[in-house]
Amino acid sequence: MEQQAVINNPVPMIYSALAGVIADVGAVAKDKINKQQGFKFRSIDDVYNALHPALAKNKVVIVPRILERTCEVVGKTQKGTDMIKVVCKIQFNFYAEDGSTVESVIVGEGLDTGDKATNKAMAIAYKYACFQVFCIPTEEMVDPDSESLEQEVGKQKGGTKGKTSGQKQKESNNSQEMKESNQAVQENDEKPTDPASPAMINTIRAEQKRTGVTDQIILSRKQVNAKKIEDITIEEFKYIMGIFEKTPDKKGEQNE
Repeated sequence: MEQQAVINNPVPMIYSALAGVIADVGAVAKDKINKQQGFKFRSIDDVYNALHPALAKNKVVIVPRILERTCEVVGKTQKGTDMIKVVCKIQFNFYAEDGSTVESVIVGEGLDTGDKATNKAMAIAYKYACFQVFCIPTEEMVDPDSESLEQEVGKQKGGTKGKTSGQKQKESNNSQEMKESNQAVQENDEKPTDPASPAMINTIRAEQKRTGVTDQIILSRKQVNAKKIEDITIEEFKYIMGIFEKTPDKKGEQNE
């Protein structure tokens, strides 16, 4: 009688392929500088250039799929142009040559005055998906501007009770993500040092009503040099709005 061979289920190749990429890719340094706000960041091209050889060598293909997308106007420029924020929830599938796959779902945010907010949100999501899946060393994980305005309100009221370490880390990640997505928000008809428009000031006032954040808290930020809200610059407005993006409203804060 012919002996039937015993076939064991092989391990999907995607796991060894991902491990190979992790072994081959190195740290991605922050060598780009945001001219408006002065912070260093890693461009999406830096991530592509670091990953491409490792992905090709280990035969890993990344396929994105947008699961959810929201779009809203969060303010206006001095010329009255809408500042548009797009949030995309994206699923990234990592495929090996045998068709096996693992997936990662990431939320990315992008801010733009034209038609590129979605592109920025997708780029940010891709970058952080790769950082996390491939455990890419990023040299420095501590964000010196990680605290939200809501957290500073909590300090004045006696601390940040009720916040878990996971919530604080999420706020830190959101702060870094929003700053990086803002790095390309520039217009030829305005300068960062120009005064903020009345519409921008009204937007800040509306956010203050929503969150309960006082003038003193805003003006005490080291990135804000203005002595009063009405004197802030366009650069300071964009910075403040980036912080407001992750500051919960007053009602939600009271219900905690």
